[in-house]
Amino acid sequence: MTEFGMVMEASPGYTARLAAEIEAMGFDCLLCPDTQNLSPDPFSQLALAAQATRRLRLGTGVTNPLTRDVAVTATTFGTLQAESGGRMRCGIGRGDSSADHIGRRNATTAELATFVQRFQAYLAGETVDRDGRPSRLRWLDSVEVQPVPVDIACTGPKTIRMAVDNGQRISFAVGSAPARVRWAMEVALARLDETGRRRDSLSIGAYVNLVCDRDERRAIELGRMIAGMVAHFAGMRNAPLEHLPPQLRRLAEHMQAAYDMEHHAQEEGAHLGVVDDEFVDWFSICGPPQKCRERLGELLSLGLDHVYLLGGSPVAHPHGERQAAMVRQSRLFADEVLPAFR
Repeated sequence: MTEFGMVMEASPGYTARLAAEIEAMGFDCLLCPDTQNLSPDPFSQLALAAQATRRLRLGTGVTNPLTRDVAVTATTFGTLQAESGGRMRCGIGRGDSSADHIGRRNATTAELATFVQRFQAYLAGETVDRDGRPSRLRWLDSVEVQPVPVDIACTGPKTIRMAVDNGQRISFAVGSAPARVRWAMEVALARLDETGRRRDSLSIGAYVNLVCDRDERRAIELGRMIAGMVAHFAGMRNAPLEHLPPQLRRLAEHMQAAYDMEHHAQEEGAHLGVVDDEFVDWFSICGPPQKCRERLGELLSLGLDHVYLLGGSPVAHPHGERQAAMVRQSRLFADEVLPAFR
């Protein structure tokens, strides 16, 4: 059965309550972004969410290899894993807004691979060589911690192949156009064939930008910011663009030159002026329940094991009310779309 999750920024005073609502709506997972300049700390909020829920899987969507040392990240996830009864997962990517807002470049694919390998070794109780210094998490000797699945977010072909080699889960961040998800799936499956890794040893999914609303025009407006943000992932600095379809390549080229990082994940982004309705509709799933069922069903037929919804919010500010409004906006999906896939 396909697993459905939601991405929501952590917000003090809101996260625990909203996590309980998300669980009651029938979602399987809640992921919180780790981008310190744009949203509150996800880890303290995930600890509260663990106390407010019983079955909901919890994690980051995503953290990165740059803003915390890998031993710190491993200890954080190990602690949350013990506290939540084994419900954590480490969603991780190369870093984007988290790096940019402190004046750093995002990690390379090789750096991300090294971080993931060390993270897994630390939580397995192994000794990690840190530039000649043996390093291990000694506290694991007296605390039982179940393995924390690593879920690698990936957009380009190089990172997809690395994710297949190193993750327990991989999640495409390529938008919701079937052609894009099909392409990403083909890259992943080809890598599985090359390495001989079994398909059933890896959960393959996607971050899906989706807004369900009975008013299709309103859905497209709410989906514009998410469509622009995900298109930016394809057009990050120095990213290869040759493999992109014409609709996305034009926009990705613009994002490389003129993405408004100061308004990342906000409706005020200057780059959204070139994200037109036609692109939003092609790159996202925006509309009434029947349209969402049909378009999402097409994606799931490609073999996705899990889906993380990137939704829209009709409230821009303040931060906590924005998250609450996004959850309310998702109720129509939960009531009239989600049951079709259970």
